[in-house]
Amino acid sequence: MNTSLSSVRRPLGTVVLVGLLLGAPEASHAQASFDTDAVDAVFADFDTGQAPGCALGVVSDGRLVYGRGYGLANLEHGIPITTTSVFRSGSVSKQFTAAVVAIAAMDGHLSLEDELRTWVPEIPDYGSRLTLLHTLNHTSGLRDYLTLMRLRGLRGDDFYDEAELIARQAAQDELNFEPGSEYLYSNSGYFLVTEAVARATGMSFREYADEILFRPLGMSNSHFHDDHTHIVPQRADGYAPLPGGGFRTSMTTLEMIGDGGVYTSVEDMTKWLTAQEEDGLRRGLNTIVQAPGVLESGDDVPYALGLSHGEYRGLPTIGHGGSFVGYRAHTLRFPTEGLGLVTLCNRSDGDPGTRTRRVADVILADRLGPIPERAEETVQDRLGVPARSPSDPAAYAGTYYSPELDVRYHIEVAGDELRVRAGPGIDDRLVQISGDTLTAGRSLPGDRIDPGLIFRFQRERSRVTGFELDAGRVVHVRFRRVPNAP
Repeated sequence: MNTSLSSVRRPLGTVVLVGLLLGAPEASHAQASFDTDAVDAVFADFDTGQAPGCALGVVSDGRLVYGRGYGLANLEHGIPITTTSVFRSGSVSKQFTAAVVAIAAMDGHLSLEDELRTWVPEIPDYGSRLTLLHTLNHTSGLRDYLTLMRLRGLRGDDFYDEAELIARQAAQDELNFEPGSEYLYSNSGYFLVTEAVARATGMSFREYADEILFRPLGMSNSHFHDDHTHIVPQRADGYAPLPGGGFRTSMTTLEMIGDGGVYTSVEDMTKWLTAQEEDGLRRGLNTIVQAPGVLESGDDVPYALGLSHGEYRGLPTIGHGGSFVGYRAHTLRFPTEGLGLVTLCNRSDGDPGTRTRRVADVILADRLGPIPERAEETVQDRLGVPARSPSDPAAYAGTYYSPELDVRYHIEVAGDELRVRAGPGIDDRLVQISGDTLTAGRSLPGDRIDPGLIFRFQRERSRVTGFELDAGRVVHVRFRRVPNAP
């Protein structure tokens, strides 16, 4: 259903878009029947001309009926954000990846039911069928590579390449769970499936995506960024706020794509959202990519292929968020209303998901149900766990090694604290949850810890000999104590 905005809402105001802003002669005739001042108010804190911000696009009937930039694309030169500014889109990229893989299947290069190892034999045989479809709806059980690299002690701006990533993935002795039995978000599957497509088509994934997706849709300012030295015209630089005020540049030199890596603009996203609404890229493609995943139990998961199904204030939604370094992005479609929204931000505190929903509150004011009450947070959600040192911290002190991560963790008593250190990225206090289960994480007020890494220590004849480590998207990584190591 592709219903005009004007046919489902009473006018709340009118805006005439400036043709120069959109770069299209007909743009000056486009009108939106909603309160645009209220929409602009959603981004008023960014619209100062002194800080990075966001670009917004409101899409209906194949048109960008309202688009604006709020804030600066580049702080050094004071360049303002517009609807042509190009942003890194984070995991919003996954919907493009999934569409490209689906088209490769439609064209006979591969099948979504192919085992991943058919195309990426470096991945171990875990004794169960792990298919390309599993990777696309996050039911593969593959351990998330960003988490794996963080557990190796790397920081967000440290460099590693595709070969190193595949080697690390191949070193994993087990999956998080049996493929198809559970849902757990994993960036690894989306990276590895781009390798499968490249090997099946004989083209780089970037080249293939350009040929069958971006060029056919006229998305001339969009691409998979597989070369960090590539110059991106009209790029909005990424930024992160500093604790004392101001911003620092927050970019990446990583060249992995699939799970992320698409650079795009509001104007290009208008073409993509329209193609999703109208099945305008390949007939039948939307049926494939919008079908929710199904577990072996027969239960549906809310995730399709690069798209999440949900509901907002009584209306069904399809969308996805993105978050990496200094960029944040969010797309949200209301398919029964013919409305698509995209918010692209170049600051890590941009919170585009919340802002996109607030824009929807304005545009769909007379169609949405009541605002849901905020769920009560538990005490642990708000306060973490007490920063309680174990009764015998020296029992845990030592060096531990994981072959799967190829990293050593050094646990030592420092004053009245037990600390864990690994590489340049891990230096945290360890506190006791219960028994031999300890945690490390972000410090909170009131001498509490936000649990991040969970350590389950094992003993033999009362001596600590190793531990299993859980970290959200990676579980059950084994470490053994290194004998005679300091």
